[in-house]
Parts: sequence; C-alpha cells; structure tokens
Amino acid sequence: MNIFWFLPIHGDGRYLGTSYGSRAVDHGYLKQIAVAADQLGYHGVLVPTGRSCEDSWIVASSLIDATRDLRFLVAVRPATISPTQAARMTATLDRLSGGRLYVNVVVGGDPEELAGDGIFLSHDDRYAHAAEFFSVWKRLLTGEEVSLDGKFLKVDGARQLFPTVQQPYPSLFFGGSSAAGHETAAEHFDVYLTWGEPPAEVAKKIEDVKRRAARFNRTLRFGLRLHVIVRETDEEAWADAGRLIRHVDEEAIARAQRIFARFDSEGQKRMAALHGGNRGSLEISPNLWAGVGLVRGGAGTALVGSAETVVARLNEYAALGIDSFVLSGYPHLEEAYRFAELAFPRLALARPAPPRVVTGANLISPFGEVVANEAFPPAIGGVVGGAAS
Repeated sequence: MNIFWFLPIHGDGRYLGTSYGSRAVDHGYLKQIAVAADQLGYHGVLVPTGRSCEDSWIVASSLIDATRDLRFLVAVRPATISPTQAARMTATLDRLSGGRLYVNVVVGGDPEELAGDGIFLSHDDRYAHAAEFFSVWKRLLTGEEVSLDGKFLKVDGARQLFPTVQQPYPSLFFGGSSAAGHETAAEHFDVYLTWGEPPAEVAKKIEDVKRRAARFNRTLRFGLRLHVIVRETDEEAWADAGRLIRHVDEEAIARAQRIFARFDSEGQKRMAALHGGNRGSLEISPNLWAGVGLVRGGAGTALVGSAETVVARLNEYAALGIDSFVLSGYPHLEEAYRFAELAFPRLALARPAPPRVVTGANLISPFGEVVANEAFPPAIGGVVGGAAS
C-alpha cells in the first residue's frame, strides 16, 4: 500500500461545523504536518484545490526543502489554466523536488464555484475538456511539439523545454463517479481515485473502470480517499467520532446539505445519499461512518475503530485492487502521528523502488543555445512512481 496523508490548506480543527477549536492556515502549521508525514513514512500528501483553499502548487513548492522523501499529490483544476503552463509548472516542481510530484485532476462539481472561476462548461464537457487538456499536457512532457485546434483548446507550436524527472511524466490521479468520469479515467489517466463508499459499491466502480479501460488496451491502478479515526480500542474510536460532530446541530446539517444539493457531481450525490442528512444512521457499512459528510463536501466517510479493526477494513479495500489510500483525520497533525503509530506496523506498506537515472537530451532554447545536457537526478519512485500505460 501507498499511504498518503492530507494537507488541510482550507483550515483545520478538533471539531466539524464550528470555529471552536479551529486552526487557521499558516505556513508553519502546514510545514509541521508535512515534516511529520515525511518522518513517519507516509508516501505522500494530497494538496487539495478549490476556492476555499490556498493555492496547491505554491503550497507544495514551499515545502520541498522541508521534506526529503514525501511526495506531493497536487490537485489541479484544468479549466483554470492552460495546458502549456500546467506542463511547465509540472516539470518545474517535479525537477526541483527530485521527482516527488503526482497530479490530482479535479474537474469540479459546484456550478456556483465554477462560475466564479469563469468556468461555464456542462458536467460532461468538463470531463471532455480534461481529456483534451491532458492529451496536450502529456504530449508536451514526452517531448513533442504540439499544435491543436480542438473543441475546447487551441495551441500552435507548443513546446516544453525541460523534461520531468519521472518519465514519461508524473502519475495522473483522477476521480469521477459518473459514466463520463469513468470513461475519461479509463482512456486518459493513471490512477482512478474514489471516495470511501462501502466495499461492494467501490468494487462495482473498479470493475466498470477496468472494463472501459480494456477497450483502450489500458490498465489503471486504483486509490481510495477517506478519513480515519483510529484509537487503541473500538469504543474509544466511536466515542471520538461522536465528539468530532458534537457542535454540529440540525441547522448546520440542513445548511450544508442545501449547498451540496446544487452540485452536479455524481460523487457528491452518492456521498449525500449515504446518510440522507440523518445523524441517526451514520454507520453505513461495518466501521464506515458517514458523519463527516453531514457538513463537509467531497470525501465524507471515515473508517472508525481500533488499529486492528481499521487495518482489516483497509485490507478489504486492498483486496478489491486499491493500492493507494489518501487518508486524513482531525486535527491533521495529531492524527498523522496516531495513525502511523497505531496502524503502520500492521500494514503492508510499499517501499521505494531503487533509484533510476533518466538521461536528458540536448534542450535547445528559442534563441538556439543548448540549455541542458545532463543526467537528471535519481527519480524518487515507488509503487505509484511514473505514469501507467
């Protein structure tokens, strides 16, 4: 397994749905979490995106020198940037970090937020746009000169001078629960990432994506994004799950659910359906608790229990084909320690692959001079390192 943690660049705290006990976003706190995750042996950290977040690329860049082995799974919303600029940013961060970058593609699901970012694409067009965007991105990072007059994008003679350390490019993670999301993932991306639904539902999604990928002669890997509440006993864990939402009242739940109802995201609809806004029936599958989703958008479920219990549940997902787990807990600093100390000794964690050297070709600047002719530093790879075919 590759175990990722989460950087709360939208803020953190001990309780959901309240400012009581909250922690503001500042660089010192994010650095604490990143350094802890690095030292504890997490494979990487997810750096999210959205209007409630600090910028994911800048945050990840600011933490390169504070960490040694930690990978950064940087979320990007493709409709807010050009593919050529995204390729340049990808190559820069991958090179400066020594090959410690993955990209998490997020097309977005809240029409109001998307409109604020100048995005007025329909649900299915957002996926089609992402496919076109990353076809340009991949071609640039594999050394092609790209010209395209597409449905959504137009570039003429685009080039990326500096290659990435990871070849042919850093792995692309992608999530989407609709048919359009599954089809796009199957054809264009490397790791299909789903939120934490009951194992039977996750199995259905994996099989559908596999079936679609087979039509393109492709093989994907699979990841799971969810929260964890791990304690020494099941009783302690469930008590702390209750404490996490102790300040959430019915008005807060109703307000949050009204906001989520405007989303056209199939994944968000599935998260809301797990609890139906009812705090009285939150264990939707053994040890899978939907309480987070009462007031939090996106990933809304948590595995709750002792280390033995939670590890057993994670292994059930692993048996379905999941090899990357993107986890989080409140507050994120303390929970990073708690999960690593209690669960890591019981998990089969992936170990880094031996270093490999990627030799760079001559790179010619627009003015004609050679700007690089070097052996690039060893890629810091692992089970997730590099793009899948």
